Amino acid sequence: MRAVKNLLVLYTGGTIGMLETAQGLAPAGGFEARMREHFAQLTDAPQLHWTLQEMNPLLDSANMQQANWLAMRDAIVDAVERDGHDGVLVLHGTDTLAYSAAALSFLLLGLPVPVLLTGSMLPAGAPNSDAWDNLIGALGLLESGLEDGVQLYFHEQLLHGCRASKLRSEAFDAFAALPRHRQGERAAAIPSVLDYRQPRQAVKLAVLPVFPGLQAEHLRGLLDSGVQGLVLECYGSGTGPSDDQALLDALHDARQGGVVIVAISQCPVGSVVFDTYAAGSRLRDTGLVSGGGMTREAALGKLFGLLGAGLDVQASEHWFALDLCGERA
Repeated sequence: MRAVKNLLVLYTGGTIGMLETAQGLAPAGGFEARMREHFAQLTDAPQLHWTLQEMNPLLDSANMQQANWLAMRDAIVDAVERDGHDGVLVLHGTDTLAYSAAALSFLLLGLPVPVLLTGSMLPAGAPNSDAWDNLIGALGLLESGLEDGVQLYFHEQLLHGCRASKLRSEAFDAFAALPRHRQGERAAAIPSVLDYRQPRQAVKLAVLPVFPGLQAEHLRGLLDSGVQGLVLECYGSGTGPSDDQALLDALHDARQGGVVIVAISQCPVGSVVFDTYAAGSRLRDTGLVSGGGMTREAALGKLFGLLGAGLDVQASEHWFALDLCGERA
């Protein structure tokens, strides 16, 4: 851990910098000036040197897409390798904050600086807003020193980038890391193909919850859209309708056709252990890979990182089963 001396603040949009419009709150530029004006009024403002870069376009994070993750990755790598920044603070909307934190965790494997994400539930300047508290708290952590890697700070909580989920939509303590059981051997080293310097590409991914009434044609329709990777949200410890042979055949055929299918638990506090029930074993035997106790955000972000690096099915499954940055350990 070391104190950050030359910080990049990467402003992507989100509630923290929104202003009121005729249609409601919307992302707005000029946030650097508002930050400096606010800090000038404080007697204990953060002292570290920072510069702000606005992403284009600024987003309500409900509109976040893979292309925006890749643009953030590029901006962060350039900031470190070209411009000499030794830390990055990403200002981001809360709707997809946990998804972006997870995706960046795998896009920036091996990056030798801390990357911290934060945002707010109310805009800066709104009455009783949490914006300045979250921002100043995040800057204080960076100023005092953080470990390398991606983390999320919100409402006085510092969370692992691959373990956070948004649990509340109308409270300042919106994010938490639930005690999901984690298991997985730690990778001995990060392969060069997954290093942060390697460019990535967009991937066709999907998330599908298992539910009473899920039919094989539902699954085949999704898979026939060209999906390369699927996060299947199973019941409990990794079970599903294992007496539906047509559904099992659809999963098997998809895996044989080159789709990486990973299983996570729908339970907020849960993990996949296929062998607990015969219903789980039958799902596993179709070719599913266990995500253990990984969150939806982590599983999706990891698939994006692996398949986006151009790994084939076997290599993706191999690295998905190993812990790369603390997501499974």
